[in-house]
Amino acid sequence: MPNGSLSLAASLYLLSYDPETGRPTAAHTALLVRAAALTELVQRGMLTDADGCPCPVADAATGDRALDGLLELIGESRPRSWQIWVGHQPRLTEHAVRDQMVAAGYLRAKGKRMLGLFPAREYTLERPEPVVGMRDDVVRVLHGEQPAAEVSERDAALVTLAAAGELRTVVTATDAKVRKRRILALGERCGGMGPVLEKVIAQVRTALAAAVATAMLAATTAVTAT
Repeated sequence: MPNGSLSLAASLYLLSYDPETGRPTAAHTALLVRAAALTELVQRGMLTDADGCPCPVADAATGDRALDGLLELIGESRPRSWQIWVGHQPRLTEHAVRDQMVAAGYLRAKGKRMLGLFPAREYTLERPEPVVGMRDDVVRVLHGEQPAAEVSERDAALVTLAAAGELRTVVTATDAKVRKRRILALGERCGGMGPVLEKVIAQVRTALAAAVATAMLAATTAVTAT
């Protein structure tokens, strides 16, 4: 599976890993992967907007098990808004993408025991070099002089979603401020997503804010307890 054939969701999933340590760096990867899958399905013409909800095109199929699984899930479920679909069982899509990456040799699965008792699996990068190359490509798009209108829809979506999800392996906090106009311009380039992408990104940001607030509350409680 060469880099060029990776789905948007798979690319963002791999970019969430640190090539230096081989370990994941984000706790919200499932949201990013689901948002990327929704974005790609819109870009491919497999999903349309029906009264603010994603609706699969009849007989739509991509040949990608993770994306087709999401299409099937949406098609068999009651109507839900784009924002809700970002956070509705996102690990189903994340795990499907993760298993693809293990099968393709990008990741290695290793058994371990949590607390020394419960069996679990740990996933680490098996091939960091392609991930470094992908990261460098995305960073070049973010900092390059190529007009946003000439950037591919896929690359524009990668930068936009990485920035929205605060994926610091790609878009640093400084980049998010200094390159804000560039990120907005790339967001407008995302292939007909328009208001839909705005809703998807808004949900990712809302979920991230909630996660940060929860972590801060937990830390404050721990300090108070001591």
